[in-house]
Amino acid sequence: MHVNWTRRAALGAAAGWMACAAGGAAAAPARLPRAEPLSPEAQSLVAWVRRSGDAAGRPWVVVDKKAARMHLHDARGRLLASTPVLLGATPGDHSVPGVGERAQAGLVGPGERTTPAGRYETQPGTNIDGETIVWLDWDAALAIHRLRPGRAHGLRQARLHGPDPQGRRLSLGCVVVPVDFYLQRVEPLLGKAPGVVYVLPEVRPLHEVFAPV
Repeated sequence: MHVNWTRRAALGAAAGWMACAAGGAAAAPARLPRAEPLSPEAQSLVAWVRRSGDAAGRPWVVVDKKAARMHLHDARGRLLASTPVLLGATPGDHSVPGVGERAQAGLVGPGERTTPAGRYETQPGTNIDGETIVWLDWDAALAIHRLRPGRAHGLRQARLHGPDPQGRRLSLGCVVVPVDFYLQRVEPLLGKAPGVVYVLPEVRPLHEVFAPV
């Protein structure tokens, strides 16, 4: 994916992609989750990234949609930490055309709330309120961000830390992480410089999305 991020950053500051939020209030500092065992598909992708050098010396992330978990690696490929995440409420590996524009207007339909699979070159950014986020695909309003305040905060907070991966399908498509994890893990690595995010498919076979794996 090739994006003019200089132009996008200027537009993004005024755009306000708040519709992809999965609300939640800032929590008190908590013990961060450590790195955890990866699923077989995630292991295959990680092995390929390390072997190929695809991340090109940048920090990188694997988002495992089936497990609703994110695994954060540093620029050397070391697995640093893992966390549960909230993902798009609708299963699917695609991004519906025009969803970015509809997200800006708060008009994302139930069938459009997917977290698309693929490889994304990330860029630090902000939303209209000045909150720091990590852009995956500006046009599709796809980002990594912390849990935000909202009407369903209690539910989303509970689901985020609950045992059922399917219960963590609540966002409009964005990858939503706990506040402490974002501030202490994501922001230091991906909030200062570009990185790479690999979102595993949940419908299509792995090799159709990541051909070399």
